[in-house]
Amino acid sequence: MYEVCGEKELKVILALDPGDSISGVARKIDENRETIRRVVNRIEAAGYVAYDDGLHLIDQTLRDVGLEFLTAAAATSPPSISEAYVLPQFAGMDYAFTAIDAVYVWTRGGYQVARDPADYPLFIAVHESDLNAWTSFFDRFGIPTAEERQPADDLDGAIQVVLEPRPQIDAEMVDGRPVIPLQETVTFANEYYATFESALDMLGRMYDDVDTDAAYRMEPA
Repeated sequence: MYEVCGEKELKVILALDPGDSISGVARKIDENRETIRRVVNRIEAAGYVAYDDGLHLIDQTLRDVGLEFLTAAAATSPPSISEAYVLPQFAGMDYAFTAIDAVYVWTRGGYQVARDPADYPLFIAVHESDLNAWTSFFDRFGIPTAEERQPADDLDGAIQVVLEPRPQIDAEMVDGRPVIPLQETVTFANEYYATFESALDMLGRMYDDVDTDAAYRMEPA
């Protein structure tokens, strides 16, 4: 009965989408694969998940209750920055990291534009039809949302989420995180060349299809 009471067990249950692999779940929640394999083995033996062409949660109610617990816990212990990056995996809606966070994801954490831990916006593209649902989701954790970055002085906490509504989302997966396509990320970085010059160089070295020389010539007016 107590197999799902641990932190990692709860994270697995909340992040699990039908058909996920153990490696996929581990990447989603930024955990070691071998650790998550042992967690999955425990909760599978307890009857909470099953493997049938990928992992499946047996009872969706368990996930709903787990999210309610996490919401209540956030009132006492607000999400950290690293936890805020994982939270969207628990929403059950499509999304993709965009703008500054797309650069961060595509460089696999190698480039992080200066963001003050006391004023930390996350940038996420969402379906237009889900905009209100995303606002409600983050509100459960005390994280404010808006379609434009808000001044830190207007907020009570350090973290905010900037939601970019789109009619559709073309996402790719990088280390378990959905992110806008690479070329779109390069275009964004190019628009703010002074900020992302080193990121463009990094992306050019990481991916063969990024033309950094062309990007450097496209400095904004």
